[in-house]
Amino acid sequence: MTVAAAGVLAVGLTACGSSGSGNSNSSTGSNASRALVMESSPETSITDDFNPYATTQAAYGMGATGLIYEPLVEFNLASTTVQYPWLATKFAWSNGGKTITFTIRQGVKWNDGTPFTAADVAYTYNLMKKNAAINLGGLTISSVSTSGDTVTLTFPTAQYTNLENIAGVGIVPEHIWGKAGNPATYSDPKPVGTGPYMLGSFTSQGFTLVKNPHYWQPSKVKVAKVYFPAYTSNTGALSALFSGQIDWTGNYIPGLKKNFVNTDPAHHHYYEAANGDESLEPNLTKWPLSDLAVRKAVSLAVDRTTLGAEGEAGLESPVTNATGLTLPAFQAWAGPVSSMTISAHSDAAAAAKVLEAAGYKKGSNGYFQKNGKTVAFTIISPSAYTDMAEVDSIAAQELRAAGIDATFQGLSVNAWSADVSDGNFDMTEHWSNGGISPFAEYNGWLNSALATKSATGDFERLKNPALDADLNKLAGAATVSQQAQMLVPLEKYVAANLPVIPLETAAEWFEYNSQHFVGWPTQSNPYESGQPSGTNNGPGSGTDLVVILHLSPAG
Repeated sequence: MTVAAAGVLAVGLTACGSSGSGNSNSSTGSNASRALVMESSPETSITDDFNPYATTQAAYGMGATGLIYEPLVEFNLASTTVQYPWLATKFAWSNGGKTITFTIRQGVKWNDGTPFTAADVAYTYNLMKKNAAINLGGLTISSVSTSGDTVTLTFPTAQYTNLENIAGVGIVPEHIWGKAGNPATYSDPKPVGTGPYMLGSFTSQGFTLVKNPHYWQPSKVKVAKVYFPAYTSNTGALSALFSGQIDWTGNYIPGLKKNFVNTDPAHHHYYEAANGDESLEPNLTKWPLSDLAVRKAVSLAVDRTTLGAEGEAGLESPVTNATGLTLPAFQAWAGPVSSMTISAHSDAAAAAKVLEAAGYKKGSNGYFQKNGKTVAFTIISPSAYTDMAEVDSIAAQELRAAGIDATFQGLSVNAWSADVSDGNFDMTEHWSNGGISPFAEYNGWLNSALATKSATGDFERLKNPALDADLNKLAGAATVSQQAQMLVPLEKYVAANLPVIPLETAAEWFEYNSQHFVGWPTQSNPYESGQPSGTNNGPGSGTDLVVILHLSPAG
């Protein structure tokens, strides 16, 4: 199975932000010299940390690292069978999917002028092999070797469905990172990557990326510079978007058509495909959510239709397949579980019956209790992510109405990220991994290798060797029909045991203003999803790289 280069480009989003201070654009400047203003994730504060594996750092969520660090292969999340050869010109599987060999592109340089080589690629994968904290995809690498311009990775099990996590890794330079110390805590204030942009200037209000003079696709870089303002909430970012200060964003926008599109239909557009789920994720190490009966009651008590309609302004649909499989994105894999459905509405009476059957009784406080302890927990999410905060507030109200003492607590983005990573929570809302197949979704939910002290997945802290084995079997399935069958044990486990409680589909938020730049992906030209994230292509790389190389100044 080989993918060869056929021309890297034929032509040629989450939520963030500042007051726009530091952006040098003016109303009289030409589009050719202006900065594209990109906003992807609200941040309480920003620091000059561009480590592509530091998931809690602002630059990671804002999409900047994806324009600096590049992967071996770029993936199209809007058309999941489409791939773009990048730092690798081709790859080939062998040994039943346990070995993959990449042919590394020649003539590429790092932005400091140092030649990029196969040794850098091997160094990056060995770095992940030795450091679980930056192994964001939970890769079980057995060995890494080089031969001329090729790099070969071997694994203990077949990895066909894990291609995105393997080939999507952001590659880092050995001559810099070899002296950096701990790769998980290295702040990377002067990032050296192979990408089209490099850091130009940084302030606490925002930072600017400028063209990399050594980029290997110079004719594709038509946007002069990219400015990332720092906004502390969706509200501030939306005000800037509505006033024309932002070109590219990935925000939840209440009243999207009325408040944005209809104000300038010629230039204001959106394209928001679903590529994952939003779920309530319980901490399985803490009572009462360690009890399956409580999790079942929670799932029955929440109204997924209301959460999508009111919390997400109707822009995300209720998940009605009990397995959590994202539809229609992964319809090709849905056949074996298409009949496993759940209600999109609340059933508080059914929730009460589940709890009563498990020995719970309502106490004088109106909430269910067992052994003198009330079923009580806190749901956390970032206050700055206003849609998530609204969803979780509504969910907590619905749960209280069903006799479950749930409360919502909004946190700063940094505090929330740290608490979820460290396991310091009762329940949180979180998006699933998107990707080119359902593997990434279920791997992110169930792979116990990701539940480290600083977890990058399996945030619920599930430890199930049988599921880990099932994930390995799934990774060894080479065709969609085989994968659909191998998914069944994982899907049935999620439906029966609710290690996560799927709520609504997770949109690839993407809105843009085409007044100054053109070439954006659309439903009729889905060359990429459009979400301005530097993290959704794979560990440490983003699909925003593909999009920006398609853009050019308007006029």
